[in-house]
Amino acid sequence: MTTPDQLAVVGARGAGFAFTDEGAGPLAVYAHALSHDHDSLAGPGGLLDLQPVAATRRLVRYDARGHGRSSGHPVPEEYAFTELAADLLALLDVWSPGAPAAGIGTSMGTATLLHAAVHEPGRFSHLVLTAPPTAWETRAGQAAGYRALADAIEQNGLAPMAATLREAATPPLLRGEPPIEPSIPESLLPSVLRGVAPSDLPDPEAIARLRLPVLVLSWAGDPGHPVSTGERLAELIPDARFQVAHSRDEISGWPAQIAAFLAE
Repeated sequence: MTTPDQLAVVGARGAGFAFTDEGAGPLAVYAHALSHDHDSLAGPGGLLDLQPVAATRRLVRYDARGHGRSSGHPVPEEYAFTELAADLLALLDVWSPGAPAAGIGTSMGTATLLHAAVHEPGRFSHLVLTAPPTAWETRAGQAAGYRALADAIEQNGLAPMAATLREAATPPLLRGEPPIEPSIPESLLPSVLRGVAPSDLPDPEAIARLRLPVLVLSWAGDPGHPVSTGERLAELIPDARFQVAHSRDEISGWPAQIAAFLAE
């Protein structure tokens, strides 16, 4: 795992965001999944190792509020998708104030990008939406699970729930490999879960108004990231491209596809 070597302090609440910054060229920013950090999937040697992107672009990967080495408070409202999107837009003011950036997201990061792009579409040149999470009709069950997990951690501590968290953080297509360890401190975890629980993707009507190149990449067999969400996004966004991976090898091909998409 790499260590973020820089810190950006942004936003009205003065949060500090740890990030890595590599490569040169137009900016691409990576937003990770819930309970991951900037390296969990997209770091060197990871399943979504974005080195093909860094070969032709400036690539920034950051730890979301309350994750990894970024700061956070035990306030659930600060972890709503809309708040995470506001964080990203503030970070783009630091990293690329004069030019749109390419956004690459996974799960919670995909939700973050969509809310940011709906709010300020001119800030993005491309969107790559990987593992879109439960949304709209499928969101209620996931929200209930997050609330129950937050209650269990508060009542019994993190240790009894550690295996559940590792399983939730690890995509089904990676089961059997070393699990992804949650990156959120125990003191913040219930608040993060409760903040994410009521969050949803933007209204479909707002998403349908997006006019920029979009690549949607879903993986199969994961109820928390159903293929149906990716299909719906591809239907809503004009000219969006959509693909489903059914194996680890297919997912490992995504970074090269992402780099080629951004180069078009």
